[in-house]
Amino acid sequence: MTSQRTGDQFLTMLSALANPHRLRILAALSERQVYVSELARELEMSRPLLHMHLKQLERAGLVVGRHEVSADGKALRYFQVAAFSEELTPERIAAAVQTLTDKSSS
Repeated sequence: MTSQRTGDQFLTMLSALANPHRLRILAALSERQVYVSELARELEMSRPLLHMHLKQLERAGLVVGRHEVSADGKALRYFQVAAFSEELTPERIAAAVQTLTDKSSS
């Protein structure tokens, strides 16, 4: 996703990035895809907490997940960073504000 995000999508992305756990998750996924249990062990985070953060990142369009079945029949959920680029400038913020659905925030 690019700077074509609506104001609401822009806020969702910024909110997702405003958490140190989610930044660590993005960093861990930046060069590879990994399944949830492996990522939870690597980040020393419980799977439920990791799932919550991954949902936020997925909702923001920053990661994508997919299911796969392993050779031994286990269902694995893999995640990877989505291709995204966003330039944070005063002009970009002004454009995002124009498309906010909650006008009381502007």
